[in-house]
Amino acid sequence: MDEMEEELKCPVCGSFFREPIILPCSHNICLACARNILVQTPDAESPQSSRASGSGVSDYDYLDLDKMSLYSEADSGYGSYGGFVSAPTTPCQKSPNGVRVFPPAVPQPPPQHHLLQQPGSLPPIPRNSCITCPQCHRSLILDDRGLRGFPKNRVLEGVVDRYQQSKAAALKCQLCEKSPKEATVMCEQCDVFYCDPCRLRCHPPRGPLAKHRLVPPAQGRISRRASPRKISTCTEHELENLSMYCVQCKMPVCYQCLEEGKHGTHEVKALGAMWKLHKGQLSQALNGLSDRATEAKEFLVQLRNMVQHIQENGVEFEACLVAQCDALIDALNRRKAQLLARVNKEHEHKLKVVRDQISHCTVKLRQTTGLMEYCLEVIKENDPSGFLQISDALIRRVHMTESQWGKGTLTPRMNSDFDLTLDSGPLLQTIHQLDFVQMKVPAAPMLQLEECCTQNNSATLSWKQPPLSTIAVDGYILELDDGNGGQFREVYVGTETICTVDGLHFNSTYKSRVKAFNGSGVGQYSKTLIMQTSEIAWFTFDPASAHPDIMFSNDNLTVTCNSYDDRVVMGNSAFSRGVHYWEMTVDRYDNHPDPAFGVARADVLKDVMLGKDDKAWAMTDGGISKGGTIGVLLDFTRGILIFLINDEQQGPVAFEALEGVYYPAISLNRNVQVTLHTGLPIPDFYTPGEADPTGSVC
Repeated sequence: MDEMEEELKCPVCGSFFREPIILPCSHNICLACARNILVQTPDAESPQSSRASGSGVSDYDYLDLDKMSLYSEADSGYGSYGGFVSAPTTPCQKSPNGVRVFPPAVPQPPPQHHLLQQPGSLPPIPRNSCITCPQCHRSLILDDRGLRGFPKNRVLEGVVDRYQQSKAAALKCQLCEKSPKEATVMCEQCDVFYCDPCRLRCHPPRGPLAKHRLVPPAQGRISRRASPRKISTCTEHELENLSMYCVQCKMPVCYQCLEEGKHGTHEVKALGAMWKLHKGQLSQALNGLSDRATEAKEFLVQLRNMVQHIQENGVEFEACLVAQCDALIDALNRRKAQLLARVNKEHEHKLKVVRDQISHCTVKLRQTTGLMEYCLEVIKENDPSGFLQISDALIRRVHMTESQWGKGTLTPRMNSDFDLTLDSGPLLQTIHQLDFVQMKVPAAPMLQLEECCTQNNSATLSWKQPPLSTIAVDGYILELDDGNGGQFREVYVGTETICTVDGLHFNSTYKSRVKAFNGSGVGQYSKTLIMQTSEIAWFTFDPASAHPDIMFSNDNLTVTCNSYDDRVVMGNSAFSRGVHYWEMTVDRYDNHPDPAFGVARADVLKDVMLGKDDKAWAMTDGGISKGGTIGVLLDFTRGILIFLINDEQQGPVAFEALEGVYYPAISLNRNVQVTLHTGLPIPDFYTPGEADPTGSVC
């Protein structure tokens, strides 16, 4: 709770708050300190309509009226504020804790009264007095009620009292005649603190005293000071209790305020309901701030570890540098001093940056922790009106403090590594050009998972160097396995940081990794990324590999030909593993054109009927007609090819012992037009065989 102490001290006197009052700007000040910093203004400058506590403008409307403050830290201590009558231009001064405050007004001669003033009463507030907040420097004119027009912050007063109790010395026995001993118990019924000897002598556990309840001294002190909740009264109507909450003015009000005062047309809610609502809002805001504080503590540990690593690395680096320089001739000694200066400068720079960040983060964390502890103590209060008087300001402070722990605040500003290595190989005639060179291999790249993806049988990978790495990179090496748990193989070498790999197996799981290299060697691999290709093949006809006479439409799903001769067109995806099925519908079929459907290798002849060479396996005609559907089932687990027409299998197996890489293919002339359908499931009648573990890689 030590961090909370700053929240409990008056900005004027620097001591714990005594009888704190709440100014319209939500800041607090001791009642006595408020009286000390009052400034009297001329009568001509204080019309009743401008007084802060009068009936014309609400204390809480002050925040809305004073949107444009004319006060500046660069001026000489004079200020005026829109929405209120300006205070007289009075030089400011510093309070004990460094906050700027205004000095008290020059004492005025007391007015002459026919009646004597009662002894012990406070002197009256001078007419047309002005008070300036010592924290935000905003001024306002007091009305006839003076400082009594500001509400008392009973919640803050209770928190200060509990804090001072927790710091107080140990309680003493009240019955010891000489040098009282430390109390060990308190009797709640007798309201007396006892040490052990006095308890046995004066409060034996028998007879009527046996029913008394003995508690530890600390608990007894709290219960002694505990009292029923104070019933707050209205500052406007002192005989009325505060029972409602004005939503527009954000302040508790009484029944008479609603009947006669300015709150009659405002929206009001029950005081207890708003008390619970604001407590919940403050608790919710504290949850987010607590998470930030936890992150800040972990971040400070990280920074302190960085300091240790920088120191260790610096010592090790200096030792290597001195050992190399001492082995050189006398001409090298002059250069050695220059190199050591550079290392020390880098060393000190790193330490300074990290220590500055530690100092900044520590101060911010201490302030955050203090605010959290203060807010937690405020939540413990059971005074609704007192709590609601300060809850809005605390909620805003908590949200504002949480926003200060934004992105980048908990990120190290410096790397602990020394990316310099001395090269002792140059000849003596080049000694004057001796300098540091980069001799470290690059760090492991970081895969950018949000940009890595698979589409059909292609995989796209993206990576980057670590944020704090300053080592030069000449290029990258991307590796993938075979999709079947085999060895990794290089698929890309270059300077780009994004790569798309095509022609992978469908329904396969691939592992990928990347590493960087430079003139000093190859760095470590990145983390391994596992990717899954599409389970079902989606593809179209391929214009790039088709015969020039082939004509495409319908996004390359429909083909025909402008020649009477047979021409071959293939799909844009190749298969070498798994089970695949696709269909083609005959849109036009004139004069018995004799098309062929099947699979082919990449180097198949494109100007003859499919199947006329040893590069293709196909079915021709066989009962095909307009509107018919031809299905092709390719199973690499068994090495077979099966054809279907209108969902009827054409024979048992068309071809066997198929191995290697195959493309879907057809041959047709101008009398035929077909449309391709892909992404289809395997027909129900077919059961795939066991996979061949030695399947080829496409």
